[in-house]
Amino acid sequence: MSDQGDICPHLNSIGEVTKEELLQKSKGSCLSCGVGGPNLWACLQVNRGLTGMKNIGNSCYMNAALQALSNCPPLTQFFLDCSGLVRTDKKPALCKSYQKLISELWHKKRPSYVVPTSLSQGIKLVNPMFRGYAQQDTQEFLRCLMDQLHEELKEPQAECGGGGEGDERRDGGDRSPSEDEFLSCDSGGGTGTGGGVGTGGPISEKERLKEKRVLGSPLHRGSQEMDEDADVDTTVAEEEPDNEASMQKRPQSRPCSPVRTVQELHPKLSPSPTRSSPFRSAGPEYSFKKAQLFLGAKKQKQSHYRSVISDIFDGSILSLVQCLTCDRVSTTVETFQDLSLPIPGKEDLAKLHSSIHQNLPAKTGVSLDVYGSQGWITYIMDSIRRFVVSCIPSWFWGPMVTLEDCLAAFFAADELKGDNMYSCERCKKLRNGVKYCKVLRLPEILCIHLKRFRHEVMYSFKINSHVAFPLEGLELRPFLAKDSPSQITTYDLLSVICHHGTAGSGHYIAYCQNVINGQWYEFDDQYVTEVHETVVQNAEAYVLFYRKSSEESVRERQKVVDLASMKEPSLLQFYISREWLNKFNTFTEPGPISNHTFLCQHGGIPPNKYHYIDDLVVILPQNVWEYLYNSFGGGPAVNHLYVCAICQVELEALAKRRKVEIDTFIRLNKEFQAEEAPTVILCISMQWFREWESFVKGKDNEPPGPIDNSKIGVMKGGHVQIKQGADYGQISEETWQYLLSIYSGGPEIAVRQTVPATNTDGLHGERKIEAETRAL
Repeated sequence: MSDQGDICPHLNSIGEVTKEELLQKSKGSCLSCGVGGPNLWACLQVNRGLTGMKNIGNSCYMNAALQALSNCPPLTQFFLDCSGLVRTDKKPALCKSYQKLISELWHKKRPSYVVPTSLSQGIKLVNPMFRGYAQQDTQEFLRCLMDQLHEELKEPQAECGGGGEGDERRDGGDRSPSEDEFLSCDSGGGTGTGGGVGTGGPISEKERLKEKRVLGSPLHRGSQEMDEDADVDTTVAEEEPDNEASMQKRPQSRPCSPVRTVQELHPKLSPSPTRSSPFRSAGPEYSFKKAQLFLGAKKQKQSHYRSVISDIFDGSILSLVQCLTCDRVSTTVETFQDLSLPIPGKEDLAKLHSSIHQNLPAKTGVSLDVYGSQGWITYIMDSIRRFVVSCIPSWFWGPMVTLEDCLAAFFAADELKGDNMYSCERCKKLRNGVKYCKVLRLPEILCIHLKRFRHEVMYSFKINSHVAFPLEGLELRPFLAKDSPSQITTYDLLSVICHHGTAGSGHYIAYCQNVINGQWYEFDDQYVTEVHETVVQNAEAYVLFYRKSSEESVRERQKVVDLASMKEPSLLQFYISREWLNKFNTFTEPGPISNHTFLCQHGGIPPNKYHYIDDLVVILPQNVWEYLYNSFGGGPAVNHLYVCAICQVELEALAKRRKVEIDTFIRLNKEFQAEEAPTVILCISMQWFREWESFVKGKDNEPPGPIDNSKIGVMKGGHVQIKQGADYGQISEETWQYLLSIYSGGPEIAVRQTVPATNTDGLHGERKIEAETRAL
């Protein structure tokens, strides 16, 4: 670095460099900014991340998606720097295949292209849709991949107080009645969640997409009505408490080795509960309806998980529906991993902008003006832009639309009247209403999916309208809920996936900005070509990835680098989570320091993590720790690592419990199999049984919770009977009572009972009460 203190601004780099390499290149100059000095390692490693991917049979949809994700620094930096956290026993271990791919793409001695065979095979095991060599939709692939990565890396999220369910409130003011009350207590990069709704019924968009192909994607066949409904459901959908519903477990072993100190990690610091069972009733008095309600609440309580995927990509939306008669407001907080935006046509654009002059009834406190909060200057500039745009022949691209138009259409308020009146639970009648939504929490990386594909009963078509999108400065503040904890609302483009062709066939490519040199590149399978930014701006965008932009976060990182370089004498050294340090390096809003990845609830190291503790922590000098702690809070402070004795005792007790349970089950089941004519055969949900089996075999650290037979039973004639086609197993009465004594739950469902009966000849026979057989 020169005496004038010039700092190369291109330090936000991926990967590592040795001290020797750094010294060798200290006399060079940055290819982008011309600054010279020893901070050039990031700028000079310009060949990283520019590796193509071979097409292995109509796999351009996968290659484009993987390149777009690869150029998301927070995610790639995690898989490069926090490899010790990429641990899973779940098949097909897609996270390990993805980590290997990222390492190949960003290796300094990269090949010209890689063949993503392992990851391709893994995704086909997860979702049969991608088997074979047919062309698929890149957005469907992205969702499937990210869901699986989250599932394999997820870990329980610390509980936080707040939000109840079914919250409803009245407000006569001029603001959104419930925005303030539904803010997440998580102030970091994790995902906040909130209460339910009063409307009930709809499920989240993410859960809905697990059941059918994505509406608005090529190759999907569906009705137009379903597609239109999908545009609406996103704004009023109820949050699904499934552990995959974008809420968001993560963590083989090696000898413990000295952890690296922060001095060795300068490049990385540069910008570059055991579940309880409170419900213990069982037997004849067990209420089937109560079981369903309880088990649903249990599931929601246990569904708070987080992963690197949720930390980076998850945001939340506050949706409100208000009755215009009684003022009842139903609210929902729904987590999203991407925003699927409609592309408005000419008529839609006219209605959208005319809404600026429309007013809803004063009592709602809701305005249809989605542009108003930007101010009159912005509105005037927007009008000028539209006048200029109108001079471009519409026949060339079709109606000219901006990404801001698509966002405005998505977040615009809707009046519920006429054939679309609101069913108010308080009035018990159809009423006029209004619904709208705002972003409650902005994600670190915002993924936007444009609905270019429409599918009707007999045919599909593609919307070819050009959507103009900014490379820098996408502003989300106009769409933010009041008092949202998100401070940074401006985004810069990272990558864009484009589709060339029709709804039935075509080709995918990706344009990505290299984080090291700032240049744009076209990724077309195995070919990587540098392009000018105007090529990107004219691209037919289908999926866009935006990253929060903040100069302050860059300055913060440089301060830490400078502090670490001071070599200030220190009596204490502190340990900090390697995962949080990665957030600090790559997030604009990393949130409070969180050392939960290597500490137990008692403040020590869990015994099962001690042998790879160096993968989980980084050592900081006292001055660096104090600066980070004073800046971000959180913690706790850790300057001594030790194995937790309490956890060790609990772990030994857990191992003993598992052995007893599995040995007892095996013994009872052998006895059951040896019976030729068992008197009673009972049912058990295979879904619950698989969870229990994973626990007793050590694959899952959490017990399964109460037995849940609600999904395999049906109420008939006042009795619970087995549902036709249900996924269940058969166990003996002794086995049932044993499991019930440990886990409670229910209800008890008999599939076969035989009782002695005397016939006219005085001989004993069997009277079959119900017959249905299925082996466990």
